[in-house]
Amino acid sequence: MSVGMQELLIFLGIGLVAGWLAGLILGGGGLLRNLIVGVIGAFVGGWLLSALNISLPIGNVLVSQIITATIGAIVVIAVARVIAR
Repeated sequence: MSVGMQELLIFLGIGLVAGWLAGLILGGGGLLRNLIVGVIGAFVGGWLLSALNISLPIGNVLVSQIITATIGAIVVIAVARVIAR
């Protein structure tokens, strides 16, 4: 497996876990929805924490990325629910 493919699969895995966690917190779910929300949430969470100058004090990079993506996924779900009303 090439390095690029491995990185993509890890990124999608992080997005899936983040979407699943956000779904547990806010309700809702489904595999495809969790994946989409988690991947979008990874970008939103990274941008949001960077814009707020917040650095998570977590030594494990993978866990930090999952938490960042989960924060973003929660924001994405919350904004989507507000827009849908």
